[in-house]
Amino acid sequence: MSGGYLWVKALHILFVTSWFAGLFYLPRIFVNLAMVAEDSTAERDRLLLMANKLYRFMRPLMVLALAFGLWLWLGYGVGAGAGWMHAKLALVVFLIGYHHGCGRILARFAAGGNRRSHVWFRWFNEAPVLVLLVTLILVVVKPF
Repeated sequence: MSGGYLWVKALHILFVTSWFAGLFYLPRIFVNLAMVAEDSTAERDRLLLMANKLYRFMRPLMVLALAFGLWLWLGYGVGAGAGWMHAKLALVVFLIGYHHGCGRILARFAAGGNRRSHVWFRWFNEAPVLVLLVTLILVVVKPF
C-alpha cells in the first residue's frame, strides 16, 4: 500500500476515535441533566452549555471520519464487496442516526421537555460502546 493510504487510514482512525469520544460523553451529560433538581437552574444551564459545545464539536469530527472512511472504501477499495464492510456500513448508518438523535435529545433538554429518567440515559449511553465493539471485530477479524 502507498504512503497516501496510510495517511488516510491514520486520519480516519483519529477522527473516528474523536467522534466516539463525543458519542460516549454526550449521553453521560444527559444522565446528569436528567438528575438535576428542578430548582437548580445554574447546574442545568452549565450542563446544557457543555452539551451544546460538545455536540457542535462532534459534527465536524463525524464528517471528517465519514469522509476519510469513504476515501478508504472508494479510493483504495478497502472492504469493497466484502460482507464485513456491508455490516460495518450498517453500523455507521446507525451511528449517524444516534448522533442526530443526541441532537434531538439535547434540544428537548434545552426546551425543558425531557421525560426520560437518568436510568434510561444510562442504557442509551451503552449503544455506541456496543457498536464500537462489533465494528472493531468486523474490521480486524473480518468474520465474513
